[in-house]
Amino acid sequence: MPAVQRINSRNARFQQWESLLTNRNKRTRAREFLVQGVRPISLAVEYGWPIHALIYDGKRNLSKWAEELLRTVRTERISMAPDMLADLGEKNETPPEVIAVVGMPADDLGRIRVDDDFLGVLFDRPTSPGNIGSIIRSADAFGAHGLIVAGHAADVYDSKSVRASTGSLFALPAVRVPSPGEVTGWVDAQRAHGRPIVLVGTDEHGECDVFDFDLTQPTLLLIGNETTGLSSAWRELCDHMVSIPMTGAASSLNAANAATAVLYEAARQRIAAGRRSAVGS
Repeated sequence: MPAVQRINSRNARFQQWESLLTNRNKRTRAREFLVQGVRPISLAVEYGWPIHALIYDGKRNLSKWAEELLRTVRTERISMAPDMLADLGEKNETPPEVIAVVGMPADDLGRIRVDDDFLGVLFDRPTSPGNIGSIIRSADAFGAHGLIVAGHAADVYDSKSVRASTGSLFALPAVRVPSPGEVTGWVDAQRAHGRPIVLVGTDEHGECDVFDFDLTQPTLLLIGNETTGLSSAWRELCDHMVSIPMTGAASSLNAANAATAVLYEAARQRIAAGRRSAVGS
């Protein structure tokens, strides 16, 4: 078992970890980010993400979960003063039991598995990291295979996004791309290999309601920016536009809520199609 290192002062290493919470450039250069909470850390381990260090309060009676984590995960173990641990956990009162320093994967669209039942989400220029995390959580819950975050956007690995995903970030590939070109090249390659992905945008003036559109085919759902919706470049690339029928005074939904509604409908259609197929056979 690796030896325990003790950090009791706000030295350069502590400051580096602290900067990962708020400084995207430093996260990108270090290729790592902080993860808090039992479920997120457990899923990071389960799905094989690289754990660079586990930080904990050496003076605290740890839970069985934390003791097992420290015993079984072969990585650097850091014992830290509780007030410093609380700062890294972004909590003013009770510090987290353990914080994991986790390595980032490459932003490679090849991480997203594409089969005949492919369902993916593209989020165009999101400004809220919380919305990114919420969409990752919904996409994971409703059987999607990956999320693409496109353009000048909030960061997938921002602590607000990581928390909002409640661990689904580690189960669902989330890939950042700078422009439509990377995605269109990837989609064209998938189509050339016999996987005819359909690009479906969401808009209040869509050509049909979402429940009238066939979402059982290989589909990439495009969700627009929280303020301005889909850019003209993405609209032109869409094969179809669908709308979410609404009543009442609201004219639109929050981006994360809209994505969740469409993902639910896609899951509903696919479950129903599977049942019909089972009955028919």
